[in-house]
Amino acid sequence: MIRTHRLAAGVCALLAALAGGIAFPGQAVADETEQAAPKVELVLDVSGSMRTADIDGGTRMAAAKQAFNEVLDATPEGVQLGIRTLGANYRGNDRKEGCKDTAQLYPVGTLDRTEAKTAVATLTPTGWTPIGPALLKAADDLQGGSGTRRIVLISDGEDTCQPLDPCEVAREIAAKGVGLTIDTLGLVPDAKTRDQLSCIADATGGTYTSVQHKEELTDRVGQLVHRAADPVVTPVATEGTDQCSSAPTLKSGLYTDREEFGQQRWYKVAVDPGQELRASVSVAADRAVNADYGVLLRAVTVHGREIVRGEASGLGRTDVISTGLRYPKAESDDEDAAPETVCLQVTNSFSAASGVKTSPGLPVELTVDVVDGPSQASDVASFGLGRGWWLLGALVLTGFLAGLVWGWVSRWRIAVWRSN
Repeated sequence: MIRTHRLAAGVCALLAALAGGIAFPGQAVADETEQAAPKVELVLDVSGSMRTADIDGGTRMAAAKQAFNEVLDATPEGVQLGIRTLGANYRGNDRKEGCKDTAQLYPVGTLDRTEAKTAVATLTPTGWTPIGPALLKAADDLQGGSGTRRIVLISDGEDTCQPLDPCEVAREIAAKGVGLTIDTLGLVPDAKTRDQLSCIADATGGTYTSVQHKEELTDRVGQLVHRAADPVVTPVATEGTDQCSSAPTLKSGLYTDREEFGQQRWYKVAVDPGQELRASVSVAADRAVNADYGVLLRAVTVHGREIVRGEASGLGRTDVISTGLRYPKAESDDEDAAPETVCLQVTNSFSAASGVKTSPGLPVELTVDVVDGPSQASDVASFGLGRGWWLLGALVLTGFLAGLVWGWVSRWRIAVWRSN
């Protein structure tokens, strides 16, 4: 009986090893691939105006601390995060000294949540608003490595340390080609603050968000930190036209453009018979807009017939709205059949809030993917599972072998029992 149990255990171990080797042939290769760690630095305005109590009944500083604590708890593993302050230490009236007041509260690196929260808890609104100097120092903090780098700036006022214009500082950082993005958030901002923070974000391809409530601040900072951990795809700048005939022809990839309020932009994609076009578009409200808006993405033939559409709408509770579509092009018996030109139309129904500039247009991000359609032989053979058919095949084979071996072991055990 002991020999029987050992034999059964050995067979099970052999089958488990066999299944592991067949089902996951590329596992070792995947484990060896390591992505460079993304780096994020949160830059917080701790100037005297942060004492103002106009965010959900509390001070702006209290809202920022709560947001930081929740974001630190939710920061993805592997993200190297740091915190820098501006206006946190110098209490005097010497402008020259006040404009030097920026310090790294927590160094960029592996996150110790308890230590970072303790550092944030000590902050008290104090002095000036040296945004330009803080951005220069933050860019230095993020040097090194090949991962994504992102500065998230939270401020409630414009820079008080001119002539070092923070917008020019951001352009200087972008001109160095270091691949660093600056996103800005304005706490209950006035028009001047909004314009300056928008300019800083635009200079590096970042986003600007106006914040009126604690929940908005927490959600947006959290989104930006998580975005740093996403795989990096460099978008290609393109320029859509007002009609399909003159539109640029796009291949599979990620594209950026600008679209005026209520405007439509056209692009072209060539789709071969048997291929499938997958497209999606996101339009960002990088400034104050009126509630009730939408975005429409249409696939149209060159003769103007609509093929398929995707649409989405919003009520002012998000700063990005997205939609997508799929168009499978049927296979043709003609081996020399020419690809079909599909026209993609992007239309938005955003409208600018009172006093808000309408130029430049809203940021548009367009994803185009042309792939072999589901009717292709390779896809039929794999039952639409892609590489998952390896796993399915391994499980079927393992079950079959396990049944045979278990049946043989059972018959052998019965024979032994009867002989005893």
